[in-house]
Amino acid sequence: MKKILVIEDNLEVRENLCEILELSGYEVHAAENGKIGIEQANAVMPDIILCDVMMPVLDGFGVLKILNKSPKINHIPLIFLTAKAEKTDMRKGMGLGAEDYITKPFDDVELLEAIEIRLKKAERIGKSFDQTENGLQAFFSEAKANEAFEDLSMDKEIRKYSKKDMIFEEGQNARWLYFIINGQVKIYQTNEYGKELTTQLHNEGEFFGYFPLINEQAYSNNAGCTSDVTLQLIPKEDFAKLLFNNRDFSAQFIKMLANKGEETESKLIDMAYSSVRKKVANALVAFAKNKKGVIDKDKVSINASRDDLAALAGTAKETLIRTLSDFKSEGLIEVDGKAIVIHDLSELDDLIG
Repeated sequence: MKKILVIEDNLEVRENLCEILELSGYEVHAAENGKIGIEQANAVMPDIILCDVMMPVLDGFGVLKILNKSPKINHIPLIFLTAKAEKTDMRKGMGLGAEDYITKPFDDVELLEAIEIRLKKAERIGKSFDQTENGLQAFFSEAKANEAFEDLSMDKEIRKYSKKDMIFEEGQNARWLYFIINGQVKIYQTNEYGKELTTQLHNEGEFFGYFPLINEQAYSNNAGCTSDVTLQLIPKEDFAKLLFNNRDFSAQFIKMLANKGEETESKLIDMAYSSVRKKVANALVAFAKNKKGVIDKDKVSINASRDDLAALAGTAKETLIRTLSDFKSEGLIEVDGKAIVIHDLSELDDLIG
């Protein structure tokens, strides 16, 4: 059952709305002002919000601004309800990211149709943004259907890279947001002696290269291929339009950034305090996430170079090789030329703890 939050200060209107929505099969929650409405949104996580514009304590525009700044709830569609029909108010609401704008008094059928359309759109976007090339293209198609994005580039450039190729280097100007159609990319830095430290691995269905675009700065690190890679290149202008004007895209992107941030923080802590065995196990598991290496449910073969593994583990190559030898003698892995076959990923996960 879909959940709807109604934020409306007029008791009669609020009760009428709740009754109509409940009779239509929705689970309804209500709030008498914007402040309580934000608290309710965080508590119940509704599928859509109906919000009056003119309210005490916190008005509808304030609700939407807070909604947009919260990674937890900024994906929730919001429809404004107002007795004011001036175009300036409508533009302001839509400019802040409202999904629709309905004037009071409204027709019940019109309201229910608007809700149904927005719920279906949110569901389509959730399905289309499925971390595949087709999913990404469907997402851009959905965004382009909005008048604000009618000039959005659709024919994104596709580039293919071979293993060990460089994608960008530190100091270069950022021009693209990169989306991995297949393959695996490492993000790394080098010290004054040329030693590499890999800070992130990105796999199929992931974006990279976004921070310099957001900060409007040159690259502060390097990106290289650990396997053959196919990338879709999204112009920075298109990325900016979606990030700053499309709530669906920005919500998905903020979630991804939060997950990557937690992952990087955890990795740095492990590199600082974990044993060598745990660091190497972490590196093996990270490379194993490349889906093309899966043999069966638990057995995975990876073709990462010893240099790449050492750079990701944050240890010397010689130390890495000794640790791999220990893992082999313990039956955790086997080595077949350059390939490393992990017998059971769950055992390595247990080692990581």
